[in-house]
Amino acid sequence: LMKSLLLNIGKKSKKAFLCKIKSQKKDQVLKDFCQLIKKNKNRIIKENQKDIKNANKKKLKGNLIQRLILDDRKILNIVVSIKKIIKLKDPTNIILEKWVRPNGLRISKISIPIGIIGVIYESRPNVTSDVASLCFKSGNPVILKGGTESFYSNRILAKLFRISLKKNKIDENFVQFIDVKKRKVVDFLLTKMEKFIDVIIPRGGKSLVKKVQDLSNIPTIGHLEGVCHSYVDKYANPDIAKKIIINSKLRNTAICGATETILLHEKIIKKFGISILKTLEQKGCKIIADNKIRNFYNGKIYRASIKDWSTEYLSPIVSVKSVKNLEEAISHINKYGTMHTDCIITKDLKSAKKFLNEVKSSIAMHNTSTQFADGGEFGFGGEVGISTNRLPPRGPVGLNQLISYKYQVSSKGKIRK
Repeated sequence: LMKSLLLNIGKKSKKAFLCKIKSQKKDQVLKDFCQLIKKNKNRIIKENQKDIKNANKKKLKGNLIQRLILDDRKILNIVVSIKKIIKLKDPTNIILEKWVRPNGLRISKISIPIGIIGVIYESRPNVTSDVASLCFKSGNPVILKGGTESFYSNRILAKLFRISLKKNKIDENFVQFIDVKKRKVVDFLLTKMEKFIDVIIPRGGKSLVKKVQDLSNIPTIGHLEGVCHSYVDKYANPDIAKKIIINSKLRNTAICGATETILLHEKIIKKFGISILKTLEQKGCKIIADNKIRNFYNGKIYRASIKDWSTEYLSPIVSVKSVKNLEEAISHINKYGTMHTDCIITKDLKSAKKFLNEVKSSIAMHNTSTQFADGGEFGFGGEVGISTNRLPPRGPVGLNQLISYKYQVSSKGKIRK
């Protein structure tokens, strides 16, 4: 039964992909979706309550339940996010480049949708509306597999999107939600659906992403971990350094863009590095550090092991290491980092340039909190996730990253000699 259901979903997506939809029509669907969300706010909250009740029954962690809750403010945020996507230009069917060859061949590079996108995600119900809106506007049919913990919230949001599609006489299977809670669904999607799905995007915790990357026969876009670094250079402004470090670590410790390791240039440890660590400790952050820093620090501090340099804590814990110079900082990041987001804090532009060019990160920052690693903050209208892949797309994957391209070539009867 599950097998035939999923294969049927795949076939419906393929059929929907044949529809060509004008940009104005896409925006109208999204506007109607916003109206439906506002109109059905009480219904959405009622469905969300079922998820909250189940989460409490299963004794889920408090931070997970917080992510699940949909209230008036969060529903308004969902609508605001969709309105941002409406304002963005349709990224498809654009001539990216064109040129004429000496032999008279006229070549154009045109943006096109990637194809059918499968998104496997956990927890936050707003992912349903964000991902459906981004995929639809970029011309990609989407198959959504949300986590069981937000099943009812996800289902109602997907249903409202389908109503909006139907209202605008567009194949409602452009957005499909897998209405089955069984875990085997994910295994089947990853291993038996390559004829129907062009790319899989996992969005969730490490175990989910690892499973997807290990099992999938389909190309994936995403990141496994966010071991992000903030390096305080010897030329850093002390006030800017403190402000950025506190925000990078503590604004929201549970996001993938939170700083997990602080690197301190040995020349600034006594000057103002210790003061930064003191403030972190006062704000409830556990500090794990190398021996050099432990010798200077008289607060509560724990000894770092090799394992700490590659740990993503996702909580108020930070590892701290002293480095002799910029080169050592870059080398440490490239060895232990996960190519997510890494930052240098310095007044010296030459050092900043070297850092930005040489760290392997998909997002490299200068004098900026790593918490800005987010598609919405980049002006992408939201994101389907962040990619640390070597191949594009890299970094936040928003509307303009959900496209591929093709070449169109024309001539006046040219043949090759």
